[in-house]
Amino acid sequence: MNLTLDGKHKSSYPIGMNKLPNEKRVQILNMLVEGSSMRSISRVVGVSINTVTKLLVDAGEACAAYHHEHVRGVKSQRVQCDEIWSFCYAKAKNVAAAKAAPEEAGDVWTWTALDADSKLIVAYLVGGRDAEYANEFMLDVADRLATRVQLTTDGHGAYLDAVEGAFGIDVDFATLIKQYGNAPEGTKRYSPPVCVGTRKEHWQGKPDEKHISTSYVERQNLTMRMSMRRFTRLTNAFSKKIDNHIHMLSLYFVHYNFCRIHKSLKVTPAMAAGVSDTLHAMDWIVGLIDARAPKPGARGPYKKATS
Repeated sequence: MNLTLDGKHKSSYPIGMNKLPNEKRVQILNMLVEGSSMRSISRVVGVSINTVTKLLVDAGEACAAYHHEHVRGVKSQRVQCDEIWSFCYAKAKNVAAAKAAPEEAGDVWTWTALDADSKLIVAYLVGGRDAEYANEFMLDVADRLATRVQLTTDGHGAYLDAVEGAFGIDVDFATLIKQYGNAPEGTKRYSPPVCVGTRKEHWQGKPDEKHISTSYVERQNLTMRMSMRRFTRLTNAFSKKIDNHIHMLSLYFVHYNFCRIHKSLKVTPAMAAGVSDTLHAMDWIVGLIDARAPKPGARGPYKKATS
């Protein structure tokens, strides 16, 4: 077998990125969205970590562009929004003591908007949890919807002005505020707080009381943590670079919307929402990557070297 050195890892990995077969790229991308770490993928597939990273970047860029262009005009009745926490390089409380921490190190929040009926991820945004990000996120949500919706969020205060700024009065908006109690005796350090009750508050329009819920989007948060290694708690697989974190989310959301059959719906969320009429597979995402790749230019005239 003809071995070539791949990237900065001076090892005998057999495949370089420029010659990576489609089936290998499909395998790597499938492993990325099924919770494998990048280094474990490198070992299993037999490519360097640089090759895995380069493919992730290409896939993330292609998927972000596809979502931006095609998840629009969504005919929804009920949308649930939430934010999920993660971190890059170091947790916010540890950044000051971290060695050579980049500017973007610290807590990272992923905002998601989910259509409660089709389970489609309508919009997402990665960044902070302040009013600036809330405003940007809600403007994007409103821009992708074709109908008036009932919107439910948690009690995060930044949503209130953001929803009003993005929707005005053209929304039925309510919040679901969870109330937490003390953890039971004997629980472990990392046990989540116990929800002991909820409170519903109406803010705009006439939201239907029985549909004031964030259950579906919170279940999607769990799916995200199970599907992306960098979201798994208590590991060293957390994101080291914010760009790769965003690329992984872009890949995940397009795969979830367009390639993954929802267990209860029996179709993909995109098909259920009427955004797509086709069940796609991972080789389709590889095709999105190739479609964005620069085409090789015409070769110039050959000039014989002169001595």
